[in-house]
Amino acid sequence: MIDIPDELIATQYAYNGAAGRAFVAALPGLAGRFLEEWGLRRDGAAMYGMCALVLPVVREADGVPAALKLQLVDEETVGEPLALRAWGAAGAGAVGVLGHDPETGALLLERLDEGRPLSGMAGGGRGAGGGGAGGVPGGSRLVGEVAGARRAVMVLGGVLARLAAVPAPEGMRTLGDAVERMLAAAPGVVERLADEEERRLLADCVAAVREVAGEPGDRLLHWDLHYDNILAGRADAGRAGEWVALDPKPLAGDPGFELFPALDNLFDAGEVVWRFDALTEALGMERDRGRARAWTLGRVLQNAVWAVGDGERELAPDHAEIARRLLAVR
Repeated sequence: MIDIPDELIATQYAYNGAAGRAFVAALPGLAGRFLEEWGLRRDGAAMYGMCALVLPVVREADGVPAALKLQLVDEETVGEPLALRAWGAAGAGAVGVLGHDPETGALLLERLDEGRPLSGMAGGGRGAGGGGAGGVPGGSRLVGEVAGARRAVMVLGGVLARLAAVPAPEGMRTLGDAVERMLAAAPGVVERLADEEERRLLADCVAAVREVAGEPGDRLLHWDLHYDNILAGRADAGRAGEWVALDPKPLAGDPGFELFPALDNLFDAGEVVWRFDALTEALGMERDRGRARAWTLGRVLQNAVWAVGDGERELAPDHAEIARRLLAVR
């Protein structure tokens, strides 16, 4: 029996409607099918995110630990196996693909250490690869969670730089298309915001995006690289001491579009500019901070488009604060 977590059911029903309900109904059968076809046995409790069910498994033929990932195929997830294989071929630090069924989107992935996300370091704990976060500016005067969060930002920046160094393969969805949709929707979104200051703030985001829209970039982007989407590698897979990215929603675009999740996740208003500077330096964009800032403001706009489409009339407080602080950066 496969128990589907209530939280995953609720998310699928809320965001994907009839398609989400059909996906949830099919999950037990899909799990049983691929456990049998790929010769897998379960090896732990089911895990889940907003859009996927993940079953820890062992491949019976060779005893290799793996993870069976089942998710609804849509424009955000369809490119995941292609992106992971491109990063794998480049040795860029992403989770490995052991199997893929294009029809259902089922993935058999390398098993990582699900108990050691990078967010644990951000909480002040010790993570894998202890030397990976060295050189934190001002580290001697920082204590507790801020120091841990800064170490995690430095690690994330290193992972992000390796991923963004890889050119996007043919057929990947593009930032250019996303920007075209955002800018088309922007006037109506600005008008629907209830607060005048927020309308001005979002209008400034729109103006910044328009300045860079003509050069959307061609790097392979993760799009959702936050601290829980980086896990410690496993020694039995030869990745001891390594931090590994997973769960991308990939697209082709400018690396500046990648910074927002690391600013918003584990949000700290006083650290926004520090994180932004650390990440732009990791990506080699410290001399092009204006472009990085514009694309980060593009993520604020993207989220506002979605929120207003869901009936909201205000910006998420964290997103508004990120925009305010970055608009003050010169």
